[in-house]
Amino acid sequence: MIIFRVPAASLKCTGTSCKMAQPAQLHSRPVLPSTSPRRHCASQPATFPASRRRRRNRLAPRPMASSTAQPPGLKEGIAGLYDESSGVWESIWGDHMHHGFYDSGEAASMADHRRAQIRMIEEALAFAAVPDDPEKKPKTIVDVGCGIGGSSRYLAKKYGAQCNGITLSPVQAERGNALAAAQGLSDKVSLQVADALEQPFPDGQFDLVWSMESGEHMPEKRKFVSELARVAAPGATLIIVTWCHRNLELFENSLKPDELNLLKRICDAYYLPDWCSPSDYVSIAKSLSLEDIKTADWSENVAPFWPAVIRSALTWKGLTSLLTSGWKTIRGALVMPLMINGYKKGLIKFTIITCRKPGAA
Repeated sequence: MIIFRVPAASLKCTGTSCKMAQPAQLHSRPVLPSTSPRRHCASQPATFPASRRRRRNRLAPRPMASSTAQPPGLKEGIAGLYDESSGVWESIWGDHMHHGFYDSGEAASMADHRRAQIRMIEEALAFAAVPDDPEKKPKTIVDVGCGIGGSSRYLAKKYGAQCNGITLSPVQAERGNALAAAQGLSDKVSLQVADALEQPFPDGQFDLVWSMESGEHMPEKRKFVSELARVAAPGATLIIVTWCHRNLELFENSLKPDELNLLKRICDAYYLPDWCSPSDYVSIAKSLSLEDIKTADWSENVAPFWPAVIRSALTWKGLTSLLTSGWKTIRGALVMPLMINGYKKGLIKFTIITCRKPGAA
């Protein structure tokens, strides 16, 4: 998700003690769920005597907090943000509303932004080992948090697959369907307004479950992943590319106060609920008996993206588009430097999580 992208909405998790896995490595440290919520976008960490902290670290796994309550107005805020901002994004950056993937140290430019965004899709597919073989390639795909359908149309053309996209934004669904029609893909691509936590699809429908930068909008992370797994066919691949906060160290019970404050300012602008860590996602996937779980930290590969977005916003076209778009879009643009700061601090982790639903492919 980026400031002008549309995701859906789901569950709350907070940080764990697992250290960040390297690309293509499996997480192995278990994290157990807890019933006492801890908010990484709103509350400050509780403090305990040092002896109590040490005893707690020795004797018990760090809990992963969860919540069943969806913040009031969250879905409406997300839908309004993307109703308002998607046209601005499309006019400047095109129909792919997500980060680009760059070689480490590479500078991003407006000239190659689409190439980098397409590369992001291809890198995710390669990391998940999605087959190109005509007999094994996905034939049915769901794009959860589809924006205006950039990924939906790309995947439908690449695999010749049927692709269903869901978004909270009526403006995005309408625009995405119009683009599909213009490209002769109306029989392959269909976007609709729906909640990622209550997807309007039967169990086991899709060979590939795709979520490109929408998980960060989900207030109920466990329910989000559970729904992805529910609509996946036996043997299907799940791909989640999302913003996370860093994994906690063994001695930590929460993020630092300055980190919590930074995330809260980003949350307020982009209609985000609590963040979670990569290890939280791994814990959820394990608890749902998903298999072949892998994660990678691609933060360095997306580092050039936000400076390029800021440069595009400072062009005449960018400035005039922002000023006429509305306050939600302007507020999102104003906090873009905070995203850069979060990446530089190592607080924000651009993470891919892939796994497979048990069963024959």
